[in-house]
Amino acid sequence: MANDAMYKQISAKPGFVAALDQSGGSTPGALRSYGIPDSAWYGDEGMMFKQMHEMRVRIMTSPSFTGAKVIAAILFERTMEGETKGKPVPAFLWQERGVVPFLKVDNGLETEKNGVALMKSMPGLDALLKRAVKLGVFGTKMRSVINHASKPGIVAIVAQQFEVADQISAHGLMPIIEPEISIKSPDKADCETLLRDALLSRLDALPNGARVILKLTLPETADYYMPLIKHASVARVVALSGGYARAEACRRLATNHGMIASFSRALTEGLTRSMSESEFDAAQAASINEIYGASTVKA
Repeated sequence: MANDAMYKQISAKPGFVAALDQSGGSTPGALRSYGIPDSAWYGDEGMMFKQMHEMRVRIMTSPSFTGAKVIAAILFERTMEGETKGKPVPAFLWQERGVVPFLKVDNGLETEKNGVALMKSMPGLDALLKRAVKLGVFGTKMRSVINHASKPGIVAIVAQQFEVADQISAHGLMPIIEPEISIKSPDKADCETLLRDALLSRLDALPNGARVILKLTLPETADYYMPLIKHASVARVVALSGGYARAEACRRLATNHGMIASFSRALTEGLTRSMSESEFDAAQAASINEIYGASTVKA
């Protein structure tokens, strides 16, 4: 079964996860970095997403973007429902590239309260999950943000993440739980302590056989999340780059055994629209090799 092969790959295969899920809030910055100014789409959201889709297609069809090193990719909803080379994107990724498709499902963040930003409500989630299943998506990702070491706030974020994860699991999909700690947090290490404790508490309460993936900010202390990595209910722990430049993100990742990358900005750093195909492919291959190395060869 495809799902069995996908689970085996995402839980055990060496490699990393490509985060290609920029949404309305993060797309303009991603396009600017790629060399597309705001003036090329300003006031036309459809044009903005069209240009973002073209960028993602270029990334996904580059020769270096295969399951040999990129074991999974997280997609934005519009990307999931688009096509690449005449196939729905999830089918193209798995059948042509050997890359497991995931889908970003959150609707963005609420205003900060108690030092954290919870996810906005998702009234259309069940309908979205049904479409994802039909298109061959294996799992989902949802993000909330921790800015300060507030125990009530962090407990609330973890509770919300696991409640939605239950809804996702009921559709047969694998949830990626992403309670991001801001790298700008003035008490980042204290946030990590509170988050690890809250996650372990919720993981311990999961029924036998339940599995989730955790996507976490690279910690201040190497191997700090090892108890989560070793937990029976955790299929994998992946790391977000969180705004660190690729070199710094990879340096930190290489000291954390058992963690692999799930980078977005760090993956596309240095890629521009003006590059020739050979230049683009070479730059992307170098990026993939650097991130793969940090995910598999540990200090």
